[in-house]
Amino acid sequence: MNNLIFTSQLRKEMEDFISIKRAIGIAYKKQAVTLKRFDAFLTQNYPFLTKLTKEVVVKWCTKAAHESVSTLNTRSSVIRQFAKYLENIGVNAFILPHNYHPRGQKHVPYIYTEKELSLFFAETEKCNYNSRAPYRHFIMPIFFRLLLACGLRCSEARLLKVQDVDLENGVLSILNAKNRNDRLVPMPESITFRMKKYAKQVHSCSEPERYFFPALNDTPMTLGNVYNNFRLFLWHAGISHTGSGPRVHDFRTTYCVYRLRAWVEEGRDLMVLIPMMSTYLGHKSFNETAYYLRLTADVFPDIRLKLERNYEGIIPDMEDFPYETD
Repeated sequence: MNNLIFTSQLRKEMEDFISIKRAIGIAYKKQAVTLKRFDAFLTQNYPFLTKLTKEVVVKWCTKAAHESVSTLNTRSSVIRQFAKYLENIGVNAFILPHNYHPRGQKHVPYIYTEKELSLFFAETEKCNYNSRAPYRHFIMPIFFRLLLACGLRCSEARLLKVQDVDLENGVLSILNAKNRNDRLVPMPESITFRMKKYAKQVHSCSEPERYFFPALNDTPMTLGNVYNNFRLFLWHAGISHTGSGPRVHDFRTTYCVYRLRAWVEEGRDLMVLIPMMSTYLGHKSFNETAYYLRLTADVFPDIRLKLERNYEGIIPDMEDFPYETD
């Protein structure tokens, strides 16, 4: 089970379910981690439960404050499949209906202004030592800057290990990312400098397998932990937050929009650079990256004129390319 230890009353069924998935050629790694989280949820809240009731499934499949709908649907899908397996082997289980979670309105990405970014990062510098999170005051000033400077997804930064960060050459190794994608991400010199300073503070004697941004017990920071700190910095920076954003992922969006804006203003060849950006971001296709051209054109009308003049038809319609949420 790749070192996953299950402890609930349904542990054998979970182990068998994962084994079956892998026996038919499915890697089932991220799904197994989700199932392990569900196992821990059962162990803590329902230690004697031997079947999946509606109460348990619905409680687990309730959206957390920091979650996107797509993430919720993904982890709910794992439990739905497991429940179907239980039914097939004669264990009573509630199967969450398809489309149980409404899709809601499409999220409109938030593009931070330069002033907002300055205010936000100034707040991260004010972190003080906390015994419950002993590395927080070192991590926060660099973590969110890394997301913006390199256009990383939050989990790509969270799950970095010491061995994945080449400080000598200023390159990150992003492994097993979304779409089963591995890639190398060069860092700007200013970020490499800050990463070196951080590494001296936290990783002077660390093993290569240790997480670069560790929480307690050498585990990676959770999404909830990142989100809670993010909201705190927004609050102190005076940046309004509503149910639709801004979101942590919008640092990645902002990176794309500002980078494309700079290229257009410099007169660079976008037909050459967009495929390079697509590789840098870990996108599967040109279209995923071209979507950010529309955002750039909407935020900066002067850029739209240059794009339409020099690249007729390059700006996609919003509905053609769904927004990447995580």
